[in-house]
Amino acid sequence: MVNEMNLKEYISFTKDRVETRLPEVVKALHAPVNLKESMLYSLTAGGKRLRPVLLFATLHAFGKDENMGLETACAVEMIHTYSLIHDDLPSMDDDDLRRGKPTNHKVYGEATAILAGDALLTNSFQLISEAAHPEITSHMKLQLITELVKASGTEGMISGQVADMEGEKKQLTLDELEYIHLHKTGKLLGFCVKAGAILAKATPLQQELLEEFSKHVGLAFQIQDDILDVEGSEEKLGKPIGSDTENEKTTYPSLLGMEAAKEKLQYHVEQALLSLRQAQIKHGLLEEICLYIAKRDS
Repeated sequence: MVNEMNLKEYISFTKDRVETRLPEVVKALHAPVNLKESMLYSLTAGGKRLRPVLLFATLHAFGKDENMGLETACAVEMIHTYSLIHDDLPSMDDDDLRRGKPTNHKVYGEATAILAGDALLTNSFQLISEAAHPEITSHMKLQLITELVKASGTEGMISGQVADMEGEKKQLTLDELEYIHLHKTGKLLGFCVKAGAILAKATPLQQELLEEFSKHVGLAFQIQDDILDVEGSEEKLGKPIGSDTENEKTTYPSLLGMEAAKEKLQYHVEQALLSLRQAQIKHGLLEEICLYIAKRDS
């Protein structure tokens, strides 16, 4: 079925699969109704679901059953959503809108929003541990949880968020800016490719090449985000443009200039594709996703 789809249809199919499963996960929890409503409010607010798409596409590249990745894909979306809820808080970015809707704390209050984020984070690991696909071994689950902790925790996304906050109102170097993006955004994107490789029993060389691929994809993703914050459409993005400028954040366009930022974007796309083609897998779908990330308008 996947082979008969174009990329737009594949992304839509993946979104439907994940967005059907996520409410089931939350509704099954024994927890206060208001907490679950807050969790679901942000989980079901839409979004590109590129992280699950990368995970499923990696499994596809190895000819594996994509359903192997469903629980892990949902776990990643839970962590990504928790990070957005917390990012939007007054003590962080103090945003009123997310994907065109009032942010979680504007609807449910700060305390519930914080706890909803905490719940999404902790329950994500339980979801992986309880994955029931017959091809997923206990050792795979341990590997997935370990790598997800690294990607989302102190060595990954959290460090990126701290560096991002500390970098506000400062002129960062290119190395400092790349550190923020590799950790805040890139690590979780990279985990999705790594998770697919773990589940597919990829060779060490394939895992190394796919890690390089995902690193460059993560940077391309963020550079395009920075470009869209200047040239994008508020209607398509679902949030105000120019927020990085207002918050005095260093971005690729502000540091390098728009033309050089677009050249840097193209460089990372080319490097990602080079690593991907060397991995000796069925790379067509992952290649399309890489190019889509670089050209997206939302």
